[in-house]
Amino acid sequence: MTVKQLSLPELADGCARLDIRNVGLWREPVREYGLEATAKLVRDAGLTVTTLCRGGFLTAIDPSERAGALADNRRAIDEAATLGTDTLVLVSGGLPAGSKDLRGARERIADALAELGPYAREHGVRLAIEPLHPMYASDRCVVSTLAQALDLAERFPADQVGVTVDTYHIWWDDTAPAQIARAGAGGRIHTFQLADWTTPLPEGVLTGRGQIGDGSIDMREWQGYVEAAGYTGAIEVELFNDVLWARDGQEVLAETAKRFAEHTR
Repeated sequence: MTVKQLSLPELADGCARLDIRNVGLWREPVREYGLEATAKLVRDAGLTVTTLCRGGFLTAIDPSERAGALADNRRAIDEAATLGTDTLVLVSGGLPAGSKDLRGARERIADALAELGPYAREHGVRLAIEPLHPMYASDRCVVSTLAQALDLAERFPADQVGVTVDTYHIWWDDTAPAQIARAGAGGRIHTFQLADWTTPLPEGVLTGRGQIGDGSIDMREWQGYVEAAGYTGAIEVELFNDVLWARDGQEVLAETAKRFAEHTR
């Protein structure tokens, strides 16, 4: 998504030129290019797919909507397995229209995980609940903190459900370092993502993720927390930014790789 203006073949070529060996994929471009074609493309390019994004949106009350969401998440699990990644990132979903019941929404997520977790494990895939900044709680994700994400995940085996640690969403939370340690102790840090916090936020706030080094977050500090918690996996960069998307994608990819090297260990 950092360079969504690139086609998947262009992304693969850019990664090869920059010696980038890992890539996190989103379902929409994979669907557009074709699932089997994407799997072949990344294999031929020598790329490892670190995660697939996204599943989730599991808070619906209406039975037919709920059944549809569960079916879509099973498809996402199948897609992740085909692409060779063991991690499907979940954005849990916001409040249903007219509802003000946060606790009820979170419980419906737990009910869905009880169905999806065993299916994911059968396919060699883990579910990674991503807490999003509280500004998204109403419309996108009722799980706003790592503590809330872990309270859900810990109801299930760690090889079924864990968490995503994303600097953009948790940097403000002074309890997050302790929750990272808690997640690490339980083997539940399934992926670690970087994005910077820059202000003012754009209208709609969704595309406000800043390029690494442009904002308020100390990336090395957060990398230190996840490494101290035992995380040894890949580190992803996930930027939603209209200014970056309007630029040449290969230029943005090279800049992001450079910033990553400058701001991580």
